[in-house]
Amino acid sequence: MYNLNNDNMVLVIDHPLITHKLTQIRKKDTGTNEFRQIVNEIGGLMVYEITRDLELEDVDIETPVAPMKTKQLAGEKLVVCPILRAGLGMVDGILQMMPSARVGHIGLYRDEETLKPVEYFAKFPNKLEGRLVIIVDPMLATGGSAIAAIDLVKKRGVKNIKFVCLVAAPEGVTALRIAHPDVPVYIAALDEKLNNKGYIVPGLGDCGDRIFGTK
Repeated sequence: MYNLNNDNMVLVIDHPLITHKLTQIRKKDTGTNEFRQIVNEIGGLMVYEITRDLELEDVDIETPVAPMKTKQLAGEKLVVCPILRAGLGMVDGILQMMPSARVGHIGLYRDEETLKPVEYFAKFPNKLEGRLVIIVDPMLATGGSAIAAIDLVKKRGVKNIKFVCLVAAPEGVTALRIAHPDVPVYIAALDEKLNNKGYIVPGLGDCGDRIFGTK
């Protein structure tokens, strides 16, 4: 039996700044502009923990005072892959911290009959299989889209994948971990549950609509 509480591959980043900013976007009267800005800010703050284990390599440089041996990031540039469309809301905040990162895009929609995610768009940088791919989506509800996105990336030979979201339901995290036990999951807040309509409770509503002002 899977036990979420004992899973060290699920990290809740409960930093005070992140918690404060989540509170602001949870408020139903937060406007589109403020909501969009804060989602990006949280994405940028989460980068520090998400990239904690990036590999470094030695490099020789000269400071204005003296030469020195120091370190810099090693290997191919990482790839940020938002799940369209809400995932786009986190990309700019991440790129502000890591401007050299590449960006892929994953488009999924839910089939009305099967209720399963269907791919409608996928575009990735070259040499994807040798890069760290960070898949981002603000909400992890049932887990269907996250699982499908990771499936899609793995089919392209990627071995190093991380999934990042703002708010998650235990049901979605459980489904994702069972489907992809090798993929670390980074969450800003783990909420109570899903309701009978598949919305996260207490959640923050439809993140895509609130980011783009389409409701």
